Amino acid sequence: MRRVGVDSEFGELRSVIMRYAGPVTLDLSGSLDPVLARQRETSCWRTYSPGRVRAQQAHFIDLLRRRGVEVLFADQAPASYGQHYTRDIGFVIDDAFVVSRLNSRRRQAEFAGARHLAERIERVAYLDAGTIEGGDVMLHDRLVLVGLSEETSPAGVDALRYQLTRLGLDRTIRPIEFACGGIVHLDDHFNIVAPQVALVNPGVFGDAQMRWFAAHFDLIPVTGAEAAAVEVNALALAPGVVVVAERSERIAAQLDARGIEVIPLDYSEVTRIPGAFRCSTLPLVRASTVVPSPGGQQFECGLGDAAAVDLDMQPSGAGTKLAARR
Repeated sequence: MRRVGVDSEFGELRSVIMRYAGPVTLDLSGSLDPVLARQRETSCWRTYSPGRVRAQQAHFIDLLRRRGVEVLFADQAPASYGQHYTRDIGFVIDDAFVVSRLNSRRRQAEFAGARHLAERIERVAYLDAGTIEGGDVMLHDRLVLVGLSEETSPAGVDALRYQLTRLGLDRTIRPIEFACGGIVHLDDHFNIVAPQVALVNPGVFGDAQMRWFAAHFDLIPVTGAEAAAVEVNALALAPGVVVVAERSERIAAQLDARGIEVIPLDYSEVTRIPGAFRCSTLPLVRASTVVPSPGGQQFECGLGDAAAVDLDMQPSGAGTKLAARR
């Protein structure tokens, strides 16, 4: 069985689930459901080319592999336009994989593509109520921050709290509220990118929430335009190493001034709907940032006790099968 382990947003990345963009795109030409209509007020939703998205993903995947990250692929789920944003279908808290409850009916089939991977994980939790998506979940010290966006409900937060208790995980959930509607996910407007460093869009949070952020992080404010362009959705590859959008020059300068290595990458086609580097990766393993007690466990690799794996990419780029050698 496969062991997973994530205890921070910035421990050295070891293993992720990804998925190349499929052939289905979201039709934005006609009438929109109320949730999507609200989300268009805070985020950009534009038609994209699946081929160009896959090409940009391939460059990102090459970067990850060159840094020693294991990249596993979900299978294609039927009629899915957003499956390449794998972050939303689940998330790892410490040594447990939590399966999300997706809000949009258009996306609820996406987990089926990753089921063959999840079934090999030692500790898996399924939520029994509400909705919650991985883009709303972040780890900070012993807290689990959960954004109450359009996609995550208070009932979903309660269901997660119950599962953390059942699993014996010493974590406290802190809901993050927004000052406006139309928020797709927390990580489009707030993102922990390095130890004690976070990007934040002050325009969507109330004063009390901003004071809490300021008390816990060295904040780098972003503009509403930068947030709408999904520039907050960077990804930490290790403490002090962050992948950002190529166009995010101002944000990159702020990170560089804090001694953080910045890796710019063109993801402009991927971000034509809300999602960038964080959204398109589902970390299974990061190196632990917690000093273990004597005899305690650290997360060092993605395979755990599992057999070695072959990743045989299909020629079409549509996905990769996981085959174990025993």
